[in-house]
Amino acid sequence: METLKDRVVIVTGGGGGIGLAAARRFSAAGAKVLITGRRQGALDEVTADAAGIEGLVADASDPKDVHRTVEKALTLWGRLDVLVNNAGAGVPMGLADATADRINAIYSVNVVGPTLLAAAALQHLAAARGSIVNVSSTLAQRPTPGFADYAASKAALEQLTRCWALELAPKGIRVNAVASGPVETAFLRERMGLSEEAAEAVKAEERSTIPLGRRGEPDDVASWIVALAMPSAGWITGQVLGVDGGFVLV
Repeated sequence: METLKDRVVIVTGGGGGIGLAAARRFSAAGAKVLITGRRQGALDEVTADAAGIEGLVADASDPKDVHRTVEKALTLWGRLDVLVNNAGAGVPMGLADATADRINAIYSVNVVGPTLLAAAALQHLAAARGSIVNVSSTLAQRPTPGFADYAASKAALEQLTRCWALELAPKGIRVNAVASGPVETAFLRERMGLSEEAAEAVKAEERSTIPLGRRGEPDDVASWIVALAMPSAGWITGQVLGVDGGFVLV
């Protein structure tokens, strides 16, 4: 069985959902994992009985926290092999309701944060000939009314993936992305700010539309995040892998 023994991984937004599932899979494969999030309680709950996973309260959109995150991984384990830009932000927002603050809140997490964190990690990833995995969304390719800025921010992240792959290939760093379809996490409630009733309506609509007939589970996506970081994926870079039950097709 292929392992990532002694490799060091950073997963932003690792306190729940896809990020937590990925962190656990990395740990099971032998890696040391630093997860970040905004809530100390959630991180403490995750790391209390998880060997090989450490937590750090950090805001993925804060430039100061970017450097703290990289420094924490180096302090704990002395190297950095994989960066997973998983933290995401987005709220339903029609064009008539757009404001600079609301737009910036989306892009600061989904575009600026991953860029600054990748830049801060660059020399360490180069030393390890490591990899970056960005977590995108089906909405980067699937137009959806009311989600234009969220969708555009994820499309930007996918283009960053391709550009970084070309730029960093000479350093031996691979860069790929996973574009997730609708997954059973707290994203609709906690990140999108939808009421329970509104969130259930969205889920029902998605289930009726997804060709494979169900919303995903965090592990459906996490398994591919880890797969792209494995040595066996050593000849894969600049790719965006859709994991969405066929949602992008309709």
